[in-house]
Amino acid sequence: MHTISRQIAFWAGLFILIITLSCSRNPESKTMTTEQFAIRDFNPMTNWRVDTTGMERADADGKRILYLDYMAPRESGFLIPSLRQTEDGRFQMEFYIKNTTQTNRKFAYKIYYQNESYKFPEQDPSDTTRQHPLAWENFYGSWEDMQKRFALTGEIPADGEFHKVTDRFRIVGNPRDEQRYYSEGKNDRWKRNPRTGDYSFLLVVTMPELVDSNGIPPYIQDISLMHDSTFVSPYFYFLYGNGSTLSNTLKNIYPSSLKVVAKPDPGAGVYVSPWFYPADKYGNYFTSTCGNSDEIYKQAAFEQFVHYIDPTTKYANIPVVADVLNDNYSLQDYNWNKQFYRKEELVAVMASTTKRPCETVISDPEQHKITIKNPATGFGKWEKQNVGVITRHGLTYGKWTVKAKLTELINKHGLWNGLTNAIWLITQDQSPWNYRRDCNNSGYFAHYYGGDTDERVKNIGYSEIDFEILKTVEYCPGYILPPAYNKGLVDQYNVDNWNIPLPEEVEQMSDKILVACTNWDMACNDPVNYRGGCNPIVYNDQVFWQHKWGETYRAITSKMPELDDELFGSDYYYFQIDWQPERIIWRIGPEKDQLRVVGYVDNTITSIPNNQMLLIITQEFHNTRWWVGSMFDQANVPFPKNDIIGEIFEVTIE
Repeated sequence: MHTISRQIAFWAGLFILIITLSCSRNPESKTMTTEQFAIRDFNPMTNWRVDTTGMERADADGKRILYLDYMAPRESGFLIPSLRQTEDGRFQMEFYIKNTTQTNRKFAYKIYYQNESYKFPEQDPSDTTRQHPLAWENFYGSWEDMQKRFALTGEIPADGEFHKVTDRFRIVGNPRDEQRYYSEGKNDRWKRNPRTGDYSFLLVVTMPELVDSNGIPPYIQDISLMHDSTFVSPYFYFLYGNGSTLSNTLKNIYPSSLKVVAKPDPGAGVYVSPWFYPADKYGNYFTSTCGNSDEIYKQAAFEQFVHYIDPTTKYANIPVVADVLNDNYSLQDYNWNKQFYRKEELVAVMASTTKRPCETVISDPEQHKITIKNPATGFGKWEKQNVGVITRHGLTYGKWTVKAKLTELINKHGLWNGLTNAIWLITQDQSPWNYRRDCNNSGYFAHYYGGDTDERVKNIGYSEIDFEILKTVEYCPGYILPPAYNKGLVDQYNVDNWNIPLPEEVEQMSDKILVACTNWDMACNDPVNYRGGCNPIVYNDQVFWQHKWGETYRAITSKMPELDDELFGSDYYYFQIDWQPERIIWRIGPEKDQLRVVGYVDNTITSIPNNQMLLIITQEFHNTRWWVGSMFDQANVPFPKNDIIGEIFEVTIE
């Protein structure tokens, strides 16, 4: 038995060794030569192995997946890899070099990395000898120490043999060391976090004389430097620009074999901001998984979301408490209560937010989920309370996928419970460090509120991309609303007196809700096809009607009718915002591999945000004043008799 065990152990060890050796070599490795040297076997990640924490695995394409470590220090931003993923929190790179001259000598080398999933092309399509005007926005870097420009090998013998060169590096936030992300002399790398998606690696090997003489420009050796008031991508310079023809310089690009994925754990706790709920006043409500202790501050990926309540949205609600979803509350009940109560009996309220933290958001570390609940109220308490959570680590771009079971919105009679299920991205900060790219035509409106008379500015920090799912009607095609609306001729803020007849087909949608997909472009009219009204855009042979309340409206929205039972009647459903540099795609589906497109915009019709954003998941009592033409008015929907539950199982950004 012992002999058999030793044989099994031997063959298992040999198999692991073979796999390790094969993974440590570039599958496309080849010898590259120039007049004075040759290189081969470049591998930027020789020390990265599958480990017991499950930090690495391979996807269907063979790319190794690294999950961002949410336990890394918040101040440093995400580190790729972290100290928990390799021995010293660095990738070990290596390549082999052969000196083909007649004397022993040193050579110069540098490694660059770039996110390939969310980038602009390096070349300007109108002139491929020039850098794309927005390629400087791409996420690329090198060694984080800007003083380390090109490194020197040891002295390589002129012996006709290949010699191994090793070095270490990691992918970090603010890789160009830009001053806009500094505060009080400190590099706040979290303000420009690494992007998720695929990464490539570029090794450049050259002669030290080219480095010393600035034959390779200083702004390529030190990527923190600008040239002609912009950053120059080393990928453009070495692959397509002047660096592509440098003598005695080899460029070896390692294929996109690293895929970075963010997977914030809903079970790691919910942080409570002391700005809203200081511990000395609210500490009695904190739990082991919800609060603002040091431990929760370090490990929680989500925070309790505190809604801003717009005081102008006060409305007069019927004084009725009922469970719309479960009490057999009928359309007859709705219409009766709508007409029955006198004006002086109505309750003047606004949607509220939680007065006590941790009561309506619960993190479950065993099932790795967050439960949110709109709490029940009672007669005389009169409250419709919003609830939600927000992520705490900002990212730019990515496929943001949420697996959740949010509340059903309509009952068997097609009656709405007053809630909007929302999955949305919002700017992490509106400070200058997080400004969007310039709007060069007339500018953005400076404020979220402010109407058409608001000032225009060249750049702004506000951005928002939404799923808002509720019971309302389609804005487009245009027959749904009077022509004046679709031409943008009606003041969208004064709609109380509109009496809009509902088309027959709308009345028949009793089992459907509307999935609204919105991008807040803040009325930047730079896009070539920017316009107000209802306008179609085609994506993959599918037509999406985009609606904007005139050219000065701050957002653009499309709507898709969907079965309420399908989205919210099953154990879970998937919602995805695929945010790319030049387009946004909204998808939903019963499984992650069965998603279908329900919304689409691109930069020909709207300004796509490029700043850092956070994810919010909410169940909200929207004022139907925001949703013109809705068949049910929030004021005529009863107050909730029972808690209304939603569950968040999984969030991935990749």
